[in-house]
Amino acid sequence: MTETESNVYDVVVIGAGPVGENVADRTRAAGLTTAIVESELVGGECSYWACMPSKALLRPVIARADARRTPGLSQAARGPLDASAVLAYRDYYTSGWKDDGQVQWVEGIGADLYRGLGRLAGPRTVEVTGPDGARRVLTARHAVAVCTGSRAALPGLPGLADVRPWTSREATSAHRVPGRLIVVGGGVVAVEMATAWQALGSRVTVLVRGGGLLDRMEPFAGELVAAALTEAGADLRTGTSVTSVSRENGTVVAVTDTGERIEADEILFATGRAPRTDDLGLETVGLEPGSWLETDDSLRVTGHDWLYAVGDVNHRALLTHQGKYQARIAGAAIAARATGESGLDTAPWGAHAATADHTAVPQVVFTDPEAASVGLTLAEAERAGYRVRAVDVDLATVAGAGLYADGYTGRARMVVDLEDEIVRGVTFVGPGVGEMIHSATIAVAGQVPVRRLWHAVPSYPTISEVWLRLLEAYRDN
Repeated sequence: MTETESNVYDVVVIGAGPVGENVADRTRAAGLTTAIVESELVGGECSYWACMPSKALLRPVIARADARRTPGLSQAARGPLDASAVLAYRDYYTSGWKDDGQVQWVEGIGADLYRGLGRLAGPRTVEVTGPDGARRVLTARHAVAVCTGSRAALPGLPGLADVRPWTSREATSAHRVPGRLIVVGGGVVAVEMATAWQALGSRVTVLVRGGGLLDRMEPFAGELVAAALTEAGADLRTGTSVTSVSRENGTVVAVTDTGERIEADEILFATGRAPRTDDLGLETVGLEPGSWLETDDSLRVTGHDWLYAVGDVNHRALLTHQGKYQARIAGAAIAARATGESGLDTAPWGAHAATADHTAVPQVVFTDPEAASVGLTLAEAERAGYRVRAVDVDLATVAGAGLYADGYTGRARMVVDLEDEIVRGVTFVGPGVGEMIHSATIAVAGQVPVRRLWHAVPSYPTISEVWLRLLEAYRDN
């Protein structure tokens, strides 16, 4: 039997991804002793298998697409991408899947790092089983923060494990370009990875069970991305479900609900996420293993005044930047409660309330064209009971868009609350729009009145001048 060592901290954080790191940073800044536990690489999913490697794969793809639309460069950019150079660029941004730099950062803020599997073992108690089998018990005086994130959810197809399918992890870390790739799904991971691998030389088939892509954004976003994927050479099939998969002599065979057999070298399932809480010891504190953890707006788990769930694990907004936002809120709330600070501000938009999770979540899909949105879509706003009007602008009519790319194609929508005359949501689709979405985020989160937006003058000639066109469309309709 291994010896058990015990240590006491003010705060124990389970999970050292961007979310856990930010919780620890905030609690350490408040002077609270903090331990952080990680079973894999410090830096988490985003650093090694999601945000960073995927965008490193996509950046050369988008740059080439922009060059092809630029007079004087278009002919020079007609050749294929250097796949080995792109993969090396990706490897650079994952630090070769080594976390030395991230470990130094944790040590630099004064938190103690424990390598191993962290599990709850009762209130305010975390048991860590290290790689060597040694057990340590960490006790939290004030709070335990669960920041374990999410994992890819695979469908229950017979024989799937034998096929060795790609999930988002394999899609972002593969070291060779498959000749043929099947992508199952129509969300962000599906369209980004279809874009990347198609451009790197794969013959991509995208199978979507629903009627289109990016169904959580305005309908035109998925339509424009679908058109571009098809034009690039991908075979996009909507209304199609996979009923079985097998691997025959190294070749993947996917059978659809119509009985069609589709062959490929690899198959990626991008069909949703599941919480990483199945082996977390939730049962020791009266919670269901494998469940999403419900929280209040200070990220405290319902019914547990010492337990916080931050990031993907609470299912509020499964985005790295939103998880880091939650971490800043949670860290501030933990510190305020631990130090007995009076006047905890949990009112909407308060210092200890993650209000943006409900009404101002931004997202960029790094396809060609890019799709970016914040706040509510028109349909969401109407379902929420707001009296709203949407105004649309063809981005190609903006001078800056024409200068950005020859034959620019894109669209913008602004959803305005007619009662308060504030912006409830904005969607941009087109080349280069990812860098524009923060202006919309400020408008939505700040609840800036439309009458004041007239005084936010966009520089000419930029694509951002679409704001003026949107305001004019709202005024004139």
